[in-house]
Amino acid sequence: MTDNLEIERKFLVVGPGWKDAARAKKIAQGYIMNDKACVVRVRQKGDKSFLTIKVDQCEALTRLEFEYEIPTKDCAVMLKTICGDAIEKTRYLVDVGQHTWEVDEFHGANEGLIMAEVELENADQAFEKPSWAGPEVSHDNRFFNAYIAENPFSGWGISQADLIKEFNEE
Repeated sequence: MTDNLEIERKFLVVGPGWKDAARAKKIAQGYIMNDKACVVRVRQKGDKSFLTIKVDQCEALTRLEFEYEIPTKDCAVMLKTICGDAIEKTRYLVDVGQHTWEVDEFHGANEGLIMAEVELENADQAFEKPSWAGPEVSHDNRFFNAYIAENPFSGWGISQADLIKEFNEE
């Protein structure tokens, strides 16, 4: 259909084993628009900045994604003036099998939340799940960055360890 499809699976992280082989970058991102059908965000990642539009496809795990590099000074102004509270995180890239996993360790109001995701070519693609990737949360909207920007993890009244227990009991 298009090269702009994003197909990803998300997991809560259950241990520190991912950190040893990871490459890290600091990320700040905020949301210009955030509704069920469309999300528009700006992101500063290292020394580059991006405007990203994500559109729901009403299919499990699949969204259209358009990303454009923008001037870093423009991103900084947007983050400060029109995005509300920005999400702060460190993104670690970890190679596992044929895929590079992204592990996000959140800071600020989302401190204590650590999630991992793997991007796939199609929803049925097989992948190696590392031991530190715990319960899958791909279908739970609470674990989208756009959700935690408006509903920070610190306000959930639960620890990541307790979340993992809840998912494992289901």
